Amino acid sequence: MFSAFTNSFKIKDLRQRILIALGIVALTRIAAAIPCPGIDPKALTQYFKDLKGSDSAAGGFLGMFDLFTGGALENFAVATLGIMPYISASIIMQLLMPVIPSLEKMAREGESGRQKITQYTRYLTVIICIVQGAMAAIAMIDPSRLGMQHAAQPLVIIQNKYIFVPMTVIMLTAGTMFIMWLGEQITKYGIGNGASLIITVNIVARMPSAFYGLYDMAVSGGMSSGIPFKPVHVFLLVLIFVVVTGATIILTQGQRKVPIQMAKRIVGFNKMAGGSTYIPLKVNFSGVMPIIFASAILMFPQMILSYIPLDFVRNLIPYFSHGHPVYMIVYGILILVMSYFWVANMFNPLQVAENLKKEGAFVPGIRPGKPTAEFLDQTMTRVTFAGAIFLTFLALFPTFLYKGLGIPYMVASFFGGTSLLIIVGVMLDTLSQMESHLLMRNYDGFLKKGKLKGRR
Repeated sequence: MFSAFTNSFKIKDLRQRILIALGIVALTRIAAAIPCPGIDPKALTQYFKDLKGSDSAAGGFLGMFDLFTGGALENFAVATLGIMPYISASIIMQLLMPVIPSLEKMAREGESGRQKITQYTRYLTVIICIVQGAMAAIAMIDPSRLGMQHAAQPLVIIQNKYIFVPMTVIMLTAGTMFIMWLGEQITKYGIGNGASLIITVNIVARMPSAFYGLYDMAVSGGMSSGIPFKPVHVFLLVLIFVVVTGATIILTQGQRKVPIQMAKRIVGFNKMAGGSTYIPLKVNFSGVMPIIFASAILMFPQMILSYIPLDFVRNLIPYFSHGHPVYMIVYGILILVMSYFWVANMFNPLQVAENLKKEGAFVPGIRPGKPTAEFLDQTMTRVTFAGAIFLTFLALFPTFLYKGLGIPYMVASFFGGTSLLIIVGVMLDTLSQMESHLLMRNYDGFLKKGKLKGRR
């Protein structure tokens, strides 16, 4: 494996792509350290210290958001929103394609249609940035909007709030659009998917904080749950991390191979021999999307309820705080529902069956046409069920460590959930692209036996 990394820099084209990707990623990390104007740094530090001490905010949406931005939220930097608005806009556009016929028609028009969809995605990204930027600015002015009614509220801004909000929205929107452009440059001139790679680097950038949290927990000799922390717990945590990471790789790479038999055909004067192949049905077809969707949806109830000046409505806020049993039940149900919803929108068994019929291929023992479509639909439903159950467990596991055992959220977030799925998926995808460059130039890949399978 180490020789493969060395060989990667021997190939000029691959070396240039790797260096371009690394350079652009470095720019995104600089953007995560430049604070927005109008912020008091000392008050901001105290502000987030109070947020972490609040049960309703710690480990909730802010913890996940700060993880995705690589600490930009704690600095309230120009890259605070990160590239997540663009990811959200892309997901929304993909879900709207089967629903809006004009968008589906554009997708079939080739490169020109894809460019129009990309342009619409950018417009939608700006709208999302404006909404989220305004929410972030208001949160700096009034922490109670984040469910911190009893927390200390230091004065974070040092200028008039009526000037601070629009200025912050402009800065955060410009920062996200700049990072989105950098991500597109990585995809075009670098290696791997730019947007995914930026999120992965941001998550990895929080690893030192996670290690420090683990060290601090070991020095203090106890967890917040009251359980004494002993050296054996470090070994158990490492063992759990290895097991969960291995299970995540299995989930990401797992697939159900549906055998396909190719019929013999005659093309002109040539007789094409038949053969056998398979259709790979991924166990985790939807990837990390259900977790992102569920987290995004559950972000709004707590904020919306905090704006309603009714006591019985405000009493419902704790039920939507991260870690509450009601929250976790709804969270798990949403992940299951979103897993099937994504598959229903992105996987069309009728189209697959029709394409097989046109190519003279068939599933052994299944008649072509509608019976094949029903078989594929039934098989995909069963495979998705297994993947959705495991995905739900993986999403809830960090919360169990955080709320049940008192492990700091920054440490627990690397034991499953969105962060681990993204890291594993993106790393496998990037390594598979690097391996294809190596194999094309007669170099050995990263594995002596077999090849890495990409996410697609």
